[in-house]
Amino acid sequence: MLSLETYKLLHILGVLVTFAALGGLALTVLNGATRQTSGARKTIAMAHGIGTFVILLGGFGALARLGVGGGLPGWILVKLAIWLVIAGLVVVPYRKPELAKPIFWLLPVLGAVSVAMALWKPF
Repeated sequence: MLSLETYKLLHILGVLVTFAALGGLALTVLNGATRQTSGARKTIAMAHGIGTFVILLGGFGALARLGVGGGLPGWILVKLAIWLVIAGLVVVPYRKPELAKPIFWLLPVLGAVSVAMALWKPF
């Protein structure tokens, strides 16, 4: 089993890769790319998938090292809900290009809420 610090590092690495992929996707669509014309589509999808997997790996690994089990606290449920939203955002910009710009600005907000949950564990 890896150390808590290693799991945290993996979790943060996954967040960085996922956010880079979604930010790149939003900017690609804002510049006029479509699903058919985007040369970066496969790279973005691959980075998003790997990033979201590493987020889960690091997050659940850290929870195991912390001894969190059974019923998950509310702050973890909020982080899981945010992860589900972020995981689903990869399909939105190509289908609704008008949402690419709001998604670009939503990402840091979702990230900040997720970090706040982890730092302060309000419930």
